[in-house]
Amino acid sequence: MGKDYYKILGIQRGAGEDEIRKAYRKMALKYHPDKNKSPGAEDKFKEIAEAYDVLSDSKKKDIYDRLGEEGLKGNPGAGADGGGGFHYSFHGNPHETFKMFFGNDNPFEGFFSSGFGGPHGSRMFFGRPGHSDMEVDDDPFAGFGRPGSTGFNIPGGLQGGKRQDPPIVRDLQVSLEDIFKGTTKRMKISKKVLNPDGRTSRMEDKVLTITVKPGWKAGTKITFPKEGDQSPNRESADIVFIIRDKPHAVFTRDGNDIRYKAKIPLRDSLCGTTVRVPTIDGRHIPLVLKDVVKPVSAKRIQGEGLPLPKQPSKRGDLIVSFDIKFPDHISQNAKEILSDCLPL
Repeated sequence: MGKDYYKILGIQRGAGEDEIRKAYRKMALKYHPDKNKSPGAEDKFKEIAEAYDVLSDSKKKDIYDRLGEEGLKGNPGAGADGGGGFHYSFHGNPHETFKMFFGNDNPFEGFFSSGFGGPHGSRMFFGRPGHSDMEVDDDPFAGFGRPGSTGFNIPGGLQGGKRQDPPIVRDLQVSLEDIFKGTTKRMKISKKVLNPDGRTSRMEDKVLTITVKPGWKAGTKITFPKEGDQSPNRESADIVFIIRDKPHAVFTRDGNDIRYKAKIPLRDSLCGTTVRVPTIDGRHIPLVLKDVVKPVSAKRIQGEGLPLPKQPSKRGDLIVSFDIKFPDHISQNAKEILSDCLPL
């Protein structure tokens, strides 16, 4: 049984040209040996290139669809009509296919590398106030390929007849306090800009302004279209920032809820106490504990979490769990008292 090129690219039979290009783009970037060091990645990378080489060519694709791999490669037993004398063999260099598709041996050489200094002097840091249009995808679970998403959504990156460079993607760490109230981040970049002659270029600074809305989820993507290096023959890459939660000393995030772990001694867990629970906006709420607090217990304080991104007037909850501190030693007298008092 021959290779299933459609399965290799993760698409259905009958897929169109755009879908084939999109699938190759996604799979080739995923399994490129410079990025994927897992065993078998290089063989998979070659298979992906061969599948794309066949399915992107209308003649090869037609023969493959009718006769399969055997007919495509001229096996006489493939079918009565054969391949019409057609003999295909893959050229064997997946990196050549990759280079022809992306226009570059290594699209992972980013606008930002070695920290924030790139091969062209590119860098990113907080800067002066500025403005540039940004696009927001606030669904971190959305699939790549949807218009307006910040995945590799344009097959081959064709824009106005030019191939677009792959997106430049960087994480943006945001504190829970800033997620709670919203904030503005200003990121200064330095990029290549074409001179009026359209051939030579110069370095130019620009400030990208990111308006972080209250309640934004981790994974929210902010895209600045075509803000990468300019080139005579290629469309500039999009610059994409992905919101990530900065680790917090007191709270952890659970969607729109936030979690707090209160430390209480064993005596208080059995006899009751009042815990002063901190909130994300700096207040403290007294939480009265009357019942026995078990290690798996949790209390929910409604409306003290993070704003809902689409309904910022509403908030999630503050969930309090407990870390019960057991004594290292107790006296024999205490043991006897506990033995008499505690139920079996």
